[in-house]
Amino acid sequence: MAMGTRNIWLFLLSFLQTATLLLAHDHHDELPEDNDTRPIDTVLWIHIFLQAFVWGVLFPVGMVLGLSKSRWHVPLQGTGFLLTAGGYVLGHAHKGRAFLEGAHGKMANIMFIPISSQLLLGIYLKLHIHEQTLRPYAVKLHGVIGKAYPILGWVQMLFGAITVGGYCRGGHLGQCLAHYIMGSGFIAYGIIMCIMFLVGENWVRRSGRSPEWWDSWVIMLWGIVNTFTEHRGRSWSVKDMQHTVLGVLWWTGGALGIFLARNNQRNVVPGIIIILTGWGMSDHAQELMISTKVHATFGYTLILAGVARIIEVCYFVPRYTSINDSAAIDGDDGGSDHTLAATTTEVEGGGKAVAGRAFRHLPSFLLVSAGLLFMSATDEELRYVHSVEMDHVTYILIMFSVSFILYTLVVSLIHLYTTSGRNAMNSKKGGRSNNIELVETPLAAGFYERVPTVGRPEESRHVIGDDDEE
Repeated sequence: MAMGTRNIWLFLLSFLQTATLLLAHDHHDELPEDNDTRPIDTVLWIHIFLQAFVWGVLFPVGMVLGLSKSRWHVPLQGTGFLLTAGGYVLGHAHKGRAFLEGAHGKMANIMFIPISSQLLLGIYLKLHIHEQTLRPYAVKLHGVIGKAYPILGWVQMLFGAITVGGYCRGGHLGQCLAHYIMGSGFIAYGIIMCIMFLVGENWVRRSGRSPEWWDSWVIMLWGIVNTFTEHRGRSWSVKDMQHTVLGVLWWTGGALGIFLARNNQRNVVPGIIIILTGWGMSDHAQELMISTKVHATFGYTLILAGVARIIEVCYFVPRYTSINDSAAIDGDDGGSDHTLAATTTEVEGGGKAVAGRAFRHLPSFLLVSAGLLFMSATDEELRYVHSVEMDHVTYILIMFSVSFILYTLVVSLIHLYTTSGRNAMNSKKGGRSNNIELVETPLAAGFYERVPTVGRPEESRHVIGDDDEE
């Protein structure tokens, strides 16, 4: 134990020394005249792919293994720390094309704070000291920082793409912020909806709030921000008016959604708002034809996402869970698409529950796709695409391909959570088999009944797994 702890501290010291050297690295205030003709060298390509793998795959997998209490969590995160340090070195050792100082370099320095904090907390927790005093707080802080890793990685990778492209400078900053923040918001919305539908139903029940209650609050608050931030100067352009009115649409519709979601009721207002937003963006005025086409496809995708959400609210309910499904009893994976327990309707040859489970991926995937399309629709990006004579069909299909990759990663991580660590035994016990004794549990009361419904919050707390501690 002593030797292992000593090695960890030696690694931490060398890691912080590397960070100090990198923080002293000089960035470029002016670019060489021949910079545009300089290629991106091999060292920088290795940096790009290595960091994308570490922050896009390795750390998220490690986070999931931490949530499931897998013994592979520490080795995987340790490997991620080492590769991150190597990636930082490569990012400052490349030759060839130079880049102006920007958010990517500054964010790289800032990220040493959570990385170092997470490492220190991990070492502290491995020592198993102060069990009744400081350790419980350290556990919570360690979890918060770990769960922030995917967000930090997403932001830094986005900054990296912006740096390579030379985008978002001067008068383009406002448009970049609008597209990248809102596009990332749609992607996050789709991912959270996917998690909620696949493994989070019992958590939603225990929260005492319908999914649309949470959606409507976010929509309303975001609408308030948009209403007062989309117009600058005295003159009103067409885009200013459209963006501002969309903000008004969101906070007014969000307020209605909050009211209708009282008493744990589901409603279709968030879906309607998504549809109207998609319709507005599908006919959004643009300078280039390719930009008009990409915005139109983004709008149509958003409309489909809203329609799919309304169908899910009105016609589909969570599947019945097996009483032998211990994951559901623990509240970790109740009603999960990845729980391996069979349902009554599945054993009998399929039915509406099976259709509902398959359909739940549609609104989530469409929201992720819409978010990526919106992020890829800035003027600078589309001018570049136009300059290389790529048509809108090819470009849009590339974006949908990326959305397939991203959504595959999301559902794979959810599946990993349900089959690793403390959940591994549960998934084995609940393996798909027609021999499992199945009991149809009552449909969840309140927000998981079809629309329209009468709230019975007192009953919603008596569904299997709802009162059990995680």
